[in-house]
Parts: sequence; C-alpha cells; structure tokens
Amino acid sequence: MDRPLRDVPAHAGSLQASLPAALAGDGPAVRALDPHDPVGAGTGGAARVPDGVAVVVRTSGSTGRPRDVMLTADALRASADATAARLGGRGSWLLALPVHHVAGLQVVVRSLLAGRELTTIADGPFRPALFTDAVARLRATEGPHRTSLVPTQLLRVLEDPDATAAARSLDAVLVGGAASSPTLLARAREAGVRVVTTYGMTETCGGCVYDGRPLDGVEIAVDAEQRVSLTGPVLAAGYLGRPDLDATTFVDVGGRRWLRTADRGRFDRGLLHVLGRLDDVLVTGGVKVDPLAVETVVAAHPLVREVCVVGVPDQHWGQSVVAVVVTEGGAQPSLTELRSSVAAALGPASAPRQVLVVEALPLRGPGKPDRRAVARTATALMTQHPPRPGAS
Repeated sequence: MDRPLRDVPAHAGSLQASLPAALAGDGPAVRALDPHDPVGAGTGGAARVPDGVAVVVRTSGSTGRPRDVMLTADALRASADATAARLGGRGSWLLALPVHHVAGLQVVVRSLLAGRELTTIADGPFRPALFTDAVARLRATEGPHRTSLVPTQLLRVLEDPDATAAARSLDAVLVGGAASSPTLLARAREAGVRVVTTYGMTETCGGCVYDGRPLDGVEIAVDAEQRVSLTGPVLAAGYLGRPDLDATTFVDVGGRRWLRTADRGRFDRGLLHVLGRLDDVLVTGGVKVDPLAVETVVAAHPLVREVCVVGVPDQHWGQSVVAVVVTEGGAQPSLTELRSSVAAALGPASAPRQVLVVEALPLRGPGKPDRRAVARTATALMTQHPPRPGAS
C-alpha cells in the first residue's frame, strides 16, 4: 500500500493545515519545500510514498546531494512523546526555525500533538528584537514555554539584553543542528537560560539525545572506529527512491534496525559526546587532527564569537590547519596566542597555522557551518594573502 505525496510551501500555516490529515492517514503525506531551493522546483504532484509515511523532509546532509527522508507518523509521535517525557510534559512552543528542516518541523508536530497554539517568530532573518517580541506572545499562552534554536541564534540572543531576558523566561531552550561550543553553553547557563543540547538528524526525526542521554526508546552504539549508530522508534522509514542509500545507512543487527551515522562519538560516564564527523578529521604532516576539538579551544578566546576549523591543501603538510573565525568588531586574535593554547591542550600538530577573520561563516541548513564552503573561503583568502614568513 502507498499514498500520494503532496508538496506544500515551507510556511508554518501551510504545514499546520496539512499535517493533521497526514499524521492521521486521512490525507496525503506532505513535503515542505524551500521556495528558494532550485532543486525543489518541479518535483511535486506524482510522487507516492509507503502508506505509513506522513512527512518527507528534503536534506542535503553534508554531501550537498539532495535526498528525501521519509518519516512515519509513528516515528514523529514517538519523538514528540519522548521529548515531552524528558522535558516534563507537553508544552507550548515558539517556532524560530524553518519548517522545511526537521527541527522546525518537529516544533510544529509537538504543538499539534499537544493541542497547543503555535507561536511563530516574524518572517525574515532572525533578529533578537523579533525573538523578544515572539517570546512575549508565547508567554501569553499556556505553559510550559519552550523553543528550539541553533547555536548561531543562541549567540545572537545572548548579545542582546532584552532577548537574553526573554530566553531566561522560558522553561527550556533546545539547542541543536550544529555543535555548540562549551563557551557558548556556559555563557547561556550563566545568564540563567535553561538550555538543553540535542543531537540527532533528519533520519531520527530530529534530536533523539538530550544533554548526552538518549530519549526513551532510543539506544546508542559506538564501534571501534567511533562511529555512532542509533536505533529506536524514531528512525525514518528510509529515503524516497534511494534503495542504495537505505542499504548502506540502515542495517539489521540481531533483528533490530540501526541507523549508521557519519558521526564520531564516545561514551563518558554514561553520556554521549559527539566528536564530529568521520570525514572531518584532518591529516597534517601525517598526524590526525580533530577539528571540533580545535574549535573548542579557539572558541574560548575572548575575541572569538564563532569558529570553524578546516584543512587547506599544503605542499609541505598535506593539509594546513586553518581557523576561520568571526570576532568581536572584526578584531584579529593573536595567531601566536591561539597556537600556544591549542598546542598546550591538544598537541603541536593541532595548532592552527593561520587564523582568518570573516564577517560571517557560510552555513547550510538552519545554522550548521558549511565546512566545504568555509574551506573554499579559507583557500581563496590564503591565495590572496599568503602567510608571512615565520607566521607558521
């Protein structure tokens, strides 16, 4: 048995109108498409999906190649129920993320299943003032009050006193979609914001590990190469029209279906620590370097607001470790100081050979640094302004 798939505009109102029937099985499955995504043009109308599928989410992942992830009504309900159980019951939500990404979609689903009014932020780029206004409207509804943000949005909130006060008034601020630096999380908690870090992906109906602990029904395995695998009722049904991806991504182990992620992780005292992607590891001078670990050290510098560490081709080292940063007022941090800090924490091979200041990091999805685009930017900047002799 199958059912039709209907494309809808990526607006909260359109999704709210279509989701009830999609979840109940009384209407077609829905796929919210970004109107600015040329890949989405001309794809609607004729597609069909397996009968249990309620929503299809288009994602490029880290490869840049579009894929359509099929999420069942049962998986979406399991995710929403587990989130409510972890946070202490159903609540009212502020939507501050695009609905064509799974994190935004889940805010809509949670509100619908809770029978609560959905509060939305004003259209346009995320601004602290708009967030403050939206929280005020959310606070006028029945509590508990929650929202879901990506790290770049949380950073903007913390830079504005009114927005920080608004965030502090919420019962939970879920933060996911990209790795949050310990510095950012500490800053939020010191400001009294009740942040909950989330880990997951479209294939798990969004976040399925909160503050390092899996939600009810979710299990985690980490193999010898540190690959993270996940199982539980939140797993996607698969990829629309891509049995080749299904065969390599979803595997049967002992009669249980597991998702093999592309992420590295480790367990420490019962908590999952995500170490980055398997293919993000840099090799410089024959030594492996973990870019996420370097980013953690660099982000602790008082001038650094955001950072992405990438490898740039180097004739001597194979890859040169480069930190691309957004700083306070565009100030240039001391390369010597940062190299010394990283070397002391992680070893000399991990020390960046260049620190490049940019106005903003290229992003993909709702707020995740696009490492490929950052690497291209770094290569271009280094070509225009090669390092001075002795700078490395």
